[in-house]
Order: sequence, then structure tokens, then C-alpha cells
Amino acid sequence: MTKKGLPVQKFNLADVEIIERRAERKGFLSIFRYTLRHKLFAGGWSAVFQRELMERGHAAVVIPYDPKRDTLVLLEQFRVGAMSDETSPWLLEFVAGMIDAGDTDAEAVAHRELFEEAGLRAQAMHYALTYYSSPGGCTEKISIFLAEVDSSKAATLGGLATEHEDIRVHVLPRVEVEQMLAQGKINNAASVIGLQWLQLHRTSLFTS
Repeated sequence: MTKKGLPVQKFNLADVEIIERRAERKGFLSIFRYTLRHKLFAGGWSAVFQRELMERGHAAVVIPYDPKRDTLVLLEQFRVGAMSDETSPWLLEFVAGMIDAGDTDAEAVAHRELFEEAGLRAQAMHYALTYYSSPGGCTEKISIFLAEVDSSKAATLGGLATEHEDIRVHVLPRVEVEQMLAQGKINNAASVIGLQWLQLHRTSLFTS
């Protein structure tokens, strides 16, 4: 417990002292061990401690929505991180791709991945939000976009063989997808957050 009336502290990166940053593993998922300390809300500095941090870059996620037909385009694909799932490691999710060093911005990645994975071109692209996927141990930030699309032009299969992608494309009524969300059948963070954003903003975006 602390005393009431402490001054409000507004910390930033200057209030962290990195003593050592050591590479534990470099690859698609790079792991670094940080030795550091930071300022405390009650004043002074924390003890020196260590944290492992995964650096994997950032990603763009696209929610392909057809406002004319009120349908959503979902992708079904294998995810290694879901192999512990008792049902299946094939998940229903939305278009997504990593933001590589040569990419101009997240929106450019959103347009590229929308075509590569779903065979679609965006009639309009709306920025939704950006969030940290797991800031307790990972640097990754996810930027979500809503793409207005003609879902009748969606591919049946998508993805790049060179990236070991094997994607089945589904076009489903929005109401059905929202029911799947409520039932826990859509259970990856970006898809859940993107769908909830659409639920909050669809009326203001598409009702004149």
C-alpha cells in the first residue's frame, strides 16, 4: 500500500535504464535477454532485473467486409501455436501479414495481403486501431484495417506456396460470423478485436 496524494508520474523510455541487451536466439522469432531497471511510481529506481523479449516485427490485419451483401471474408489455415487445441489447429481468422523492412507502411501491407490471401482488391480501406499483441514479452504491434470489398470475387484458395501458406477462403454472413464469435469459434486475438471494432463502428461507417 502507498500513501494517497502521491504526484502523478508520467514515465517514458528515458525512465528505463538498459544495462545489457544480449541475443539468445536470432531467427524468425528472435529472443533477447534484457538486464534493466526503471523508475518507480513511489520514487527512486527498481532493483536490477532481467526479462526475455521476443522480437518478431509488426503485422497488419485486414477485416474484409462487403457492405452491399453484409458478408465477411474469413480464412481457414493451420497455425502451429494452436496444436495444443483439442479440436483443431486450423483456425478461422482474417487476412494478415508481416510488415517487412522494405514495406512503406502498414496500409500497403494490408492491400498486398488482401490480394495474396483472399484474391480481393479493397474498394476502400479504413484504419481501425493498433495494439501490442503481448507486451509482457513481445515487441509485436498489430495494425487492424477494415477493407470494403466485393465478396463475390473472393478466391476459393489463397496464400503463397513460397511462404508455406495453404488457405481456404470462406464468405459468410456477418450475423453468422458474430454468432461464431459469441460461441468462441473465432478465438485468435486479432480476429476477435477486429470483429468487435466492426460491431462498434459498422453503423456509423455504412449508414448514411
